[in-house]
Amino acid sequence: MSAGLEWSIIGPAFLAGLVVLATHVPLGREVLARGIVFIDLAIAQIAALGVIAAYGLGLEDSPWAIQAAAAGAALLGALLMTWTERRWPQLQEALIGTAFVLAASGGLLLLAGSPHGGEHLKDLLAGQILWVSYAEVGAVALVSALLLAARAYLARRASRAGFYLIFAVAVTASVQLVGVYLVFASLIVPALACRGLDTARALPLGFALGALGYGLGLLVSAWRDLPSGPVIVWTLAALALPCGLALRRRPLSPRRARPQGVDARGP
Repeated sequence: MSAGLEWSIIGPAFLAGLVVLATHVPLGREVLARGIVFIDLAIAQIAALGVIAAYGLGLEDSPWAIQAAAAGAALLGALLMTWTERRWPQLQEALIGTAFVLAASGGLLLLAGSPHGGEHLKDLLAGQILWVSYAEVGAVALVSALLLAARAYLARRASRAGFYLIFAVAVTASVQLVGVYLVFASLIVPALACRGLDTARALPLGFALGALGYGLGLLVSAWRDLPSGPVIVWTLAALALPCGLALRRRPLSPRRARPQGVDARGP
């Protein structure tokens, strides 16, 4: 491809990655502190189940209907997670894993009779980041800005339900741009690499690491003609490993071993 054509594709894809990182880097720290690592996969898979259900109802030509189905499913999943955390906090991680398996299996059952089921499933999991437009990125960026403002407001009130609802909307918007795999990697990989740092340093470092991972991953995928989503996931991991190891060598006081401002038990 020519340089101009490459940038016309890679440009919006890279911006999409930055938009996803804007919400997922701070949310990832909260997820690690709460000990509910797989909530991202569960909510993303539940949102994907909503999309698959919309396809099954013949709504694939109505983007708003698909978005409503994904958001509705994710919000219902978030409300369920809020209730289970309050009811059985010691079982929350196991229940999240169960919700993920049920949503994934339900999606496969709904796609069993579809001639394009495999293609739909691949798009939802690996994403189609190279095909996003500037308009789509702009719409998700607006949603992300509102979510970050809502998160800052609710953080002072220690709202459990607020965290899950913000998380559900963020994941729903992101999975439409980059797919389930990249949503999970964007949430967990930077947070793992920067675990133990205080918020003032962890957030910029996590965002920079994620941005570098998206940029290099997109370039490598274009150069080698490989699927962009999986390449970016591996690039993020390859960058995070040495970063995390380097930070682990630094002595950390017990007070700094946990992200500041986040209660590991959740609000």
